[in-house]
Amino acid sequence: MFNRVNKLLIDLPNPEYGDANAASAVQELLGGKFGEMSTLNNYMYQSFNFRGKTKLKPFYDLVASITAEEFGHVELVSNTINLLHKGTSFTGDPDITPLQGAIDKRNTYAFIANAQTSLAGDSMGNPWRGDYVFSSGNLVLDLLHNFFLECGARTHKMRVYEMTDHPTAREMIGYLLVRGGTHVLAYAKAIEIATGVDVTKMLPIPNLDNRAFDQAKKYEDLGYGNVLFTWNNVGDYKDINQIWKGTNPASGQQLLVREGSPKGFDIPDLSTLPEEFAPGIGPEEYEAIAKRLMAKM
Repeated sequence: MFNRVNKLLIDLPNPEYGDANAASAVQELLGGKFGEMSTLNNYMYQSFNFRGKTKLKPFYDLVASITAEEFGHVELVSNTINLLHKGTSFTGDPDITPLQGAIDKRNTYAFIANAQTSLAGDSMGNPWRGDYVFSSGNLVLDLLHNFFLECGARTHKMRVYEMTDHPTAREMIGYLLVRGGTHVLAYAKAIEIATGVDVTKMLPIPNLDNRAFDQAKKYEDLGYGNVLFTWNNVGDYKDINQIWKGTNPASGQQLLVREGSPKGFDIPDLSTLPEEFAPGIGPEEYEAIAKRLMAKM
């Protein structure tokens, strides 16, 4: 089972302005083939389907703990997309066409279907697909796939970073570049222990250090690239320390396993959008709801 914490992994800047076209590009990092929905569901099903959990517990612990982190990544990218829609429409009578700007945006579907929020799809509007999930049952093959998946995700993050200079988008991408690089290294180390092959000699892929990106550099400087969390407070996944050990080949710093999860930051509280009828609850309805909530049942 999973324990949900009402926090975001980083403190996302609340922007002064939105950029709906940037939001559509960031959608690729959520629902694309190499997006966070893919990393989450690949690792989640691999952890559910893992054979030999007891005998191969360090490998199971690794995949299972990274699964939990990926839930937070999906949440983080989704909230970034939501913030990137800030101010991209205006409130007014339906006859003055308050959503008129949406017809010129890259992804009009977000305005029509989701009230300017994230979609379970990619930057082209295609829905995320279940056949992106790879769970072969073969440990080395799954680990190799995960290594490839994280490298592909890292490439896409770099490209989207270069597509938009929006501060909220770049803050999120900078953080995920560091965390994605951590997962690349984790799977490389797991492959080395399982096969004896030093995959870390191939890193980084692409051949560009995270410190080339300003928003990633600060997270590297804070040591975010050296830590794996268990995402569990009772010791169930602590055996990742048998894989995540030694030093980071990029920085030479010690690799650390920390029990539990990071502190986290407040989740943005999205403002109402009367032009989208979202949430569709006016002052009178709020008052009536409050009375019903306070009433004795």
